[in-house]
Amino acid sequence: MADLKVPVGSDDHCAGEDDAAVTLVEYGDYQCPDCGVAYPVVKQLQKHFGDKLRFVYRNFPLPMHEFAEAAAETAEFAGSKGKFWEMHDALFEHQDEFSETFFGDLAEQVGLKPAALEKALEEETFTDKIEDDINSGEQSKVHGTPTFFVNEKRHGGDYDFDTLKHAVEQAAA
Repeated sequence: MADLKVPVGSDDHCAGEDDAAVTLVEYGDYQCPDCGVAYPVVKQLQKHFGDKLRFVYRNFPLPMHEFAEAAAETAEFAGSKGKFWEMHDALFEHQDEFSETFFGDLAEQVGLKPAALEKALEEETFTDKIEDDINSGEQSKVHGTPTFFVNEKRHGGDYDFDTLKHAVEQAAA
């Protein structure tokens, strides 16, 4: 299995401390049903491990998902306003509601200006950041979502709580 080829850096969205014992990186797609299943598992892991775990989310929108790219751009727009994690969570919690008009409504719900988001989407302001995430995933042999890396080692197992918990515990040992 491939290792994480592009280390976690300042351009990444990180929840947790840089010196956490374990870093969990997810390559995900906001419209992917499997990523939707993994979302509460990651939240549960964060709660369980607390400051021992740093979680990093990287965009890997799949072409088969009509709104995945727009969702990733929406998350990056929110990130540019200091609200990445609020938008990340809202996107997964409303995954089944995606539509042409949905992202503006969601931006407003998290305290952002829908018109500014619309402009960013039209101008593809965050496309380069998303392409960087995709390229880093491809370098690490990511082909689908979700794909997890635990301390830069690809997690080849399931992504249920017990399996990921065990992988994090092993990495921390």
